[in-house]
Amino acid sequence: MSYFEGPPLSWHHLLEVLPDGIAYVDEHGVICHANERLEVLTGYARDELVGQAVEMLVPSRYRGSHAAQSGKFAGVLDAGALGTGSGLTLLRRDGLEIAIEAAIAPLILDGKPWTVVAIRDDSAQIAAAKVRAEVELHAVASELASAEALANSEQRFRLAFENNMAGMIFVDLEDRILAVNDAFCQMAGRDRQEIIGKDSAPFTHPEDRGITEEAHRRLTSGEADQVSYTKRYLKNDGRVIDVEVSKSPARDATGRTSYFVTSVRDITQERALSAQLSHQALHDRLTGLANRVLFEDRLSQAHGRAVRQGGWGAVLLLDLDDFNGVNDTFGHLVGDQLLVAVARRFEEVARSSDTLCRFGGDEFLYLAEGLTSPAQAEEAAEGLLGVLAEPFFLVGGHLEQHASIGVVVFDGTSTDCSGLIQAADAALYEAKRQGKGRHVLFTPAMRQQAVSRFALVQELGYSLQSGEISMHYQPIVDLITSEVVGFEALMRWQHPERGQVPPDVFIPLAEQSDLIFELGSRALRDAVTEARSWEGAGARWSWPFVTVNLSARQFHDPDLVSMIERTLTASGLEPQRLLLEITESVALVDVVGTTSVIERLNRLGVAIALDDFGTGYSSLSYLALLRPQIIKIDRSFVSPSKASTRNDTLLEAIVSLGQKLDMTVLAEGIETPGQLQQLRHLGCELGQGYLFSPAVPAPEVATMLDRRSRRRGQRPVLPTTADSHLAGKGREHFGHGDAAHRIC
Repeated sequence: MSYFEGPPLSWHHLLEVLPDGIAYVDEHGVICHANERLEVLTGYARDELVGQAVEMLVPSRYRGSHAAQSGKFAGVLDAGALGTGSGLTLLRRDGLEIAIEAAIAPLILDGKPWTVVAIRDDSAQIAAAKVRAEVELHAVASELASAEALANSEQRFRLAFENNMAGMIFVDLEDRILAVNDAFCQMAGRDRQEIIGKDSAPFTHPEDRGITEEAHRRLTSGEADQVSYTKRYLKNDGRVIDVEVSKSPARDATGRTSYFVTSVRDITQERALSAQLSHQALHDRLTGLANRVLFEDRLSQAHGRAVRQGGWGAVLLLDLDDFNGVNDTFGHLVGDQLLVAVARRFEEVARSSDTLCRFGGDEFLYLAEGLTSPAQAEEAAEGLLGVLAEPFFLVGGHLEQHASIGVVVFDGTSTDCSGLIQAADAALYEAKRQGKGRHVLFTPAMRQQAVSRFALVQELGYSLQSGEISMHYQPIVDLITSEVVGFEALMRWQHPERGQVPPDVFIPLAEQSDLIFELGSRALRDAVTEARSWEGAGARWSWPFVTVNLSARQFHDPDLVSMIERTLTASGLEPQRLLLEITESVALVDVVGTTSVIERLNRLGVAIALDDFGTGYSSLSYLALLRPQIIKIDRSFVSPSKASTRNDTLLEAIVSLGQKLDMTVLAEGIETPGQLQQLRHLGCELGQGYLFSPAVPAPEVATMLDRRSRRRGQRPVLPTTADSHLAGKGREHFGHGDAAHRIC
């Protein structure tokens, strides 16, 4: 019995109908017939293929193994045996190599051995071929002149149809299935008995019913000569697969459609991979949040809706404060874990209509849509900051992590949304400048400030090479004897056009880029080298020390201690004459890590001073744990804008605390004799400020030391009241005091 209802097809015509490249090869490996599809795959015309050895289609490096396999296969002439393979390569006429799948089957016709080869282009994942030629049933009958020829044709058809790698179906004019091959039965998860005589509805996903029916209507009505569509099959075990279907009519000699030939390809994995790649292209790999590409698309759509419908929207740019310290201290693995945890916190307060994006590094973007007022944007910012209030429990402990946010609000009156992220970045900078852990709403003036900052950063990098950056030194005085015991190294930038650029302007800019490492290294190297020249004729203990300020990124740099050791070795300065200053906020980013660094520096012989004491996160437990050799009282306690009994009490308490913890107390910003007398009375040991001298260039340090040594012996001494030359110098550039103008 035939595999399909209706008149038999000639095997030559079947070669053209099947969707794969087909060749008949004789016992010598010579191609005796090739179909049109094989011409397309190989790039050879049919007359170029026929009469040639099949090895012409095999790359030269594989021909040896191909010949061995062909010889082995030639000995198996059972027509039921079938060889298949994937991961094979075909050499085209133009020299290109393409990946293919191949199926081969031996057969005996008229006592002569033949091999049928079916080839599919696997590189393009072509599973269903186009049915191009009409099936001329009348011509088939006339060509089959004998029963033996008919049997041979049927045998060839059975091999080509049944063993095809694609799922194959023949359906009648009513779309009832006449015949299927094993590949389709396996794909649909059903036996032939469950399929033959029925339409595709039983194994079609309920939501996709009607797709096949519509395609069949277009074919039978003449609207289309061939249709292709995708749908889902529902297998008996409940699994759902995606398939791609190609369907074409088979016509007789008069042009009348006799039945339809359908090929089906399983594209489930292909679609899953496509969906995965699409998700990866639009989402951040680490956090799973939207990436910048998706965010900008959503922003464009939100802006368009605001233009059409009115209302407000906002872009919030969030940056984690001091996040680099986490990476530097715990490593990037813990840093990544913290980023994921932060993302999950943000998702808790994000509205379903809004978009949360990881912008890159430790920055996040938040798009708030459908706002009724700009105030709602600030409420969203407060909500995001609020979820960071609780510590994060990682690596067996907890980490405090806060953020700063720049907010920009937009409505339908703006014609362009491309600058919104830049505007949010400008507002973020202002939030950082104001002290971090807060949000700031963008104003137009911030845009020009951002442009100026960018230009200044570029010029700062150039200034390091051009000699515009130099170190100045402010004397540190023994308050009882008025002797100079050390100097604080402070960086100065004399711009050729801008004039003196204050450190509280260019240092924060440097901290936002890698320039801070170059500036810090330069400051340490110059200060240590200069201090080496301060050695006089007196005892070593009397030689002045030098203090150098460290930024947060410098202090948490894993190479810090090694870099300091190399610098000291190169200069020859004794480690005991170097003092490193850090602020409380820098120290408390990671107390455990800070303690470890301090211990390593102490073993090296380098002391630590805790700067701006009383203005940060002062804690007696932390102070006892860190045990700095010096605590520096912030100038706001020494030179308050308004005198008060409460301030005097705080000043006394800080000095007393340092004494009881056996730490040297150094007061900053001493400007009047009265302040000096008060500190002396409290027992404060060291001080600095304009009462004694502003920071001076390096050559003036040598002059200062030489002049004071001649006056008071071997130890340099400064007067207890302001020297007219020193006290007034530089005040016009540096304001009331020098505490804000250090390389920190």
